[in-house]
Amino acid sequence: MTQDLIARAQAWLAEDPDSETREELAKLIESADAEELAARFSGTLQFGTAGLRGELGAGPMRMNRSVVIRAAAGLAAYLKAKGQGEGLVVIGYDARYKSADFARDTAAVMVGAGLKATVLPRPLPTPVLAYAIRHLGAVAGVEVTASHNPPRDNGYKVYLGDGSQIVPPADAEIAAEIDAVVSLNDVPRPESGWEVLGDEVLDAYLARTDAVLTPGSPRTANVVYTAMHGVGKDVLLAAFARAGFPEPVLVAEQAEPDPAFPTVAFPNPEEPGAMDLAFATARRADPDIVIANDPDADRCAAAVKDRDGEWRMLRGDEVGALLAAHLVTKGVSGVFAESIVSSSLLGRIAEAAGLGYEETLTGFKWIARVDGLRYGYEEALGYCVDPEGVRDKDGITAALLVAELASVLKEQGRTVLDLLDELALAHGLHATDQLSVRVEDLTVISDAMARLREQPPTSLAGLAVTRAEDLTEGTEALPPTDGLRYYLEGARVIVRPSGTEPKLKCYLEVVVPVGSSDDLDAARAKGAELLAGIKKDLAAAAGI
Repeated sequence: MTQDLIARAQAWLAEDPDSETREELAKLIESADAEELAARFSGTLQFGTAGLRGELGAGPMRMNRSVVIRAAAGLAAYLKAKGQGEGLVVIGYDARYKSADFARDTAAVMVGAGLKATVLPRPLPTPVLAYAIRHLGAVAGVEVTASHNPPRDNGYKVYLGDGSQIVPPADAEIAAEIDAVVSLNDVPRPESGWEVLGDEVLDAYLARTDAVLTPGSPRTANVVYTAMHGVGKDVLLAAFARAGFPEPVLVAEQAEPDPAFPTVAFPNPEEPGAMDLAFATARRADPDIVIANDPDADRCAAAVKDRDGEWRMLRGDEVGALLAAHLVTKGVSGVFAESIVSSSLLGRIAEAAGLGYEETLTGFKWIARVDGLRYGYEEALGYCVDPEGVRDKDGITAALLVAELASVLKEQGRTVLDLLDELALAHGLHATDQLSVRVEDLTVISDAMARLREQPPTSLAGLAVTRAEDLTEGTEALPPTDGLRYYLEGARVIVRPSGTEPKLKCYLEVVVPVGSSDDLDAARAKGAELLAGIKKDLAAAAGI
């Protein structure tokens, strides 16, 4: 083991303000664990448009108080350089390990740098923080969360004063300021000087949630709800009570915040098994719909009973289309927007309704910035249904809108599945799926991308590739991003590395024309067959 590695570890240890990570690092140095030390000191966690996210632990390649203090100091320096050095920074946090510590450290750094800081009163949903930024007139906001990542992770999400997450070049400018922090000893961290809010901002957010519902609309849907061991329960129950819905039946095992997420392998409603307890509760309670939030409650999932009487998750694209159709019936105006990896059905719904439509790069940092936005969604269960209130995905207001839609359909003697059938008849059956590969070795992802660039597929599942786009070059409508897009006869494929997890993600869509309701089953079977074929051929082409 090189002396340089030991020296860097000892220098980090000397500054580390956290007794837990100090003890952890001291043991690694004492045991001369070269492999583990190299993993932690091989670089630094990179600050990007998703902020920071990583595994908790000691060292610059892990999430810890030292890394967070540096990030906060970089953000403060950035704000001062932009002439906002006397502004307010509002800080929220979830219930993960170390979240409260990271929030408090951020507040201390901001006050030490001459800014004002205010902290939300307790672990609360991310959309409450996004709302608070504009409500309080802050120059920036920080949310300490790793969203739906595994229990060992935490993260640091940065918003600017418009209430949207950062986009380039702000990310690189903040990263440069972080890199300029030489020593933690150079970062003043007073013991006090920031404000811990009461419930006034939360109350204002809850009052705003009513804006997504139509006055006098039906509110009769019975709901089973899971908070997935996160922070959504109390806020969602309060929002539902205000709106006059029946009180949701809770999935008791997952109702309270628990950073260990003991009942799920991954606390993400999309992951296999994550909804098993919700479905078990639904089989007992027989609700009209099942609703789930992810741990920081910015995402919303929904599940329905299929025609065989079994509960199934709706895909994010299905919920995205359902909410769009519901908003159209409300007579909304404005622009519908989605990221390029989401279903093209939204564009057809918007066009038929005479509404504007835009595609953006992946992430609500882009969707929220669309001019005239009225509704935006992303297939990964993110929905922005009240952009004037929250310029980000919001799992609480989305849940209210889902419950309102279920109530309207219930009063009409229809179901969510009936509405999906009607959308397929009107616009064609849009079937989507994802090929997602989680890796330990990140070179697997770069190798797959390189292979697809060097030898792009000419056909998938027997469908000819009619156009291939390398999105690193950007398009007329999109800035550059690391991704590939293939258009096929009646299908579309997008391949990209995940921005927040060690995953290669491939998004597949096929569109099957539907002549009449008698053709729906055959169209679904054809869609499933094509998706399976595309998935198989794409995996072979990418070598994964």
